[in-house]
Amino acid sequence: MNTREIIKNGLWDQNIVFSQLLGMCPTMAVTTSGTNGLGMGLATTVVLVGANILISSIRDFVSPQVRIPVYIVVIATLVTLVDMSLNAWMHDLYRVLGLFIALIVVNCAVLGRAESFASRSTVLASALDGLCMGLGFTVALTGIGLIRELIGMGTLFNQASLLLGPRFAFLEMKVFPDYGGVLMMVLPPAGFLVLGLLLATKRLVERRAAASVTSGAAALAVENATGCH
Repeated sequence: MNTREIIKNGLWDQNIVFSQLLGMCPTMAVTTSGTNGLGMGLATTVVLVGANILISSIRDFVSPQVRIPVYIVVIATLVTLVDMSLNAWMHDLYRVLGLFIALIVVNCAVLGRAESFASRSTVLASALDGLCMGLGFTVALTGIGLIRELIGMGTLFNQASLLLGPRFAFLEMKVFPDYGGVLMMVLPPAGFLVLGLLLATKRLVERRAAASVTSGAAALAVENATGCH
């Protein structure tokens, strides 16, 4: 698999949320704002990259019979380090995300990439795969969070400077200053609603792209046939 395919798979074709429908717990629970989604996505990205690199590095030294337990131990160690780091340096974000940081251990996407890609690929390719899959996951969570936050509270990246640090203050925007908000959008059912709409949009884009390619190929075939005569 070349670099372009790895990037495209991570961001679009095999997107963790929009294609594989994995990691639904954090997707539904922490996407009440764009800031929460961004923080959760970046934490998962760190684990994905680290796990892919380590597992690709040791793949020749781990017997097939114990590979899954070994992968889980590696992932759990990385999640523990991320959890402790957030608690130390981004405590406000740590309090908001809470248990869902620790639950990265049981995120099927992390173990899935370790088993399906990192255990069969080079370190560099595995690192790129983890990065792209993590960024795709981050984009999905952040996008869902921004939509829910905008409709629910009229803001974008609310409290980014508090949760992520002063460097992210530029992200904070009050889009509708006098907006009363829609309470339902910050409640769990809205997560399913927004995800469903985004899934439908992705399917529509893919169908139109496929139809465009098909029509272009048909037109080229007709042109070639006409030219032969």
